[in-house]
Amino acid sequence: MKQLGLIIILSLFSCAGSKKAIENTTKPSPVSISQVKNDTVSTTVNEITKDIDSIKKPEKAPIKTEESHQIPAKKIFDEQHDLWNELLQKHVSENGNVNYEGFKKEQKNLYGYLRFLNLIYQHESFNTSSKEQKLAFWINAYNAFTVDLILRNYPLKSIKDLKDPWKQRHWKLGDKWYNLDEIEHQILRKMNEPRIHFAINCASFSCPKLQNKAFTVDNLEKLLTNATKEFLNDTSKNSLTENQIQISKLFQWFSKDFKQNGSLIDFLNKYSDVQISAKAKKSFMDYNWDLNE
Repeated sequence: MKQLGLIIILSLFSCAGSKKAIENTTKPSPVSISQVKNDTVSTTVNEITKDIDSIKKPEKAPIKTEESHQIPAKKIFDEQHDLWNELLQKHVSENGNVNYEGFKKEQKNLYGYLRFLNLIYQHESFNTSSKEQKLAFWINAYNAFTVDLILRNYPLKSIKDLKDPWKQRHWKLGDKWYNLDEIEHQILRKMNEPRIHFAINCASFSCPKLQNKAFTVDNLEKLLTNATKEFLNDTSKNSLTENQIQISKLFQWFSKDFKQNGSLIDFLNKYSDVQISAKAKKSFMDYNWDLNE
């Protein structure tokens, strides 16, 4: 009888423990952007990306809209790009060379960031956010989506090996599937900031380099200016003298964007180490589409 009583008591404790464990596992933990830092990244991303396949597969619904409203607007725009910044610091060199193999090993963390982008996009304050906040958001989104596009097809020699790479719709924000073309031409270019062309990266050597820092409201102006100066004065991308310039085809493809407040030469002279004559002869460099790794 004593043994039977002991068995019953142990069984009750076991059931109580199991019930408590089930209750603990069924209670969703709140999403906290500040949690996604350093060595805790993998654990946090696993917790907040339980429906991560919804980002990768069109047939599934994206994250629930109501989740985005649980995060205060200030926290969203202050810390939204921390995870992307950490990934860039780890896998992009100062020269802009991208370690895609490293990114591949942390693909869950990249998808965690894509999920944050979706949360931010659906937040009630997004539509009324400042131009600077939206610029930082869309620049980072474009660059993260480009890295994701390469990882989906890695290894490869060039982004141009893919069929219509800039028209592929892999990324859902809110109720809409976006492609890179749309973000660049329908969103970023319409914000009348020509320096965005030196901030977004096309995964190629002749592109402006992928910055190894995330764009934020606080660093936006400085980083846009530095990215423009770096690209323009990089002799592998542009060759500049007072009377002759051989420049990137970016200045040919998007010439209208650089003439908003004067001539192309006027724009170049704002950021060039060389003072270029208004009568300088102009030609364009060949574009190297090899992967930027």
